[in-house]
Amino acid sequence: MDSKLAIGYLSALVILLGVLAWLVLRQIIKNRQQEKILAELQPKLQNQKGTPEEHYQLGSVYLRKKLYAKAITEFQKALKDNDNPTPEIYNALGYTYFSQEQYDLAIKNYRQALEIAPNYLVAVHNLAHAYEKKKLIPQAIELYEQAMELNPKDEIAARRLRALKPRI
Repeated sequence: MDSKLAIGYLSALVILLGVLAWLVLRQIIKNRQQEKILAELQPKLQNQKGTPEEHYQLGSVYLRKKLYAKAITEFQKALKDNDNPTPEIYNALGYTYFSQEQYDLAIKNYRQALEIAPNYLVAVHNLAHAYEKKKLIPQAIELYEQAMELNPKDEIAARRLRALKPRI
């Protein structure tokens, strides 16, 4: 009986260590990919003009590394050099401002993303969240309702609506 218990504990320990090793390995791979992108794009964009996609990609890496000022610079370059800017660039720029608690600038960029793509659900959520932070609850509710129209199974929007509706 004691050997079965010991085997059970040992098995649980091996499984736990396996899961932890997998998580650490996954994080190492993600970091190496980001560092590879930085190593390729930073020197290239310093020496020559890059494409909007390259600036967006570099800005995204800076954003993940929480280097917000550099991310903003790269996203703005991606917008400046782009004849047809994508909503993803405006959304990423808005998210960068939101992360710095510059909610007015975030709202401006989320709105621009939605002007390009009115059904861009990520920007709808982000704009609603920015309105919540600014205590503009009716606008946030309206956007979460819009998100529910775009995706009736949207659990985040449904949960936020349930939380916000009693506040007005």
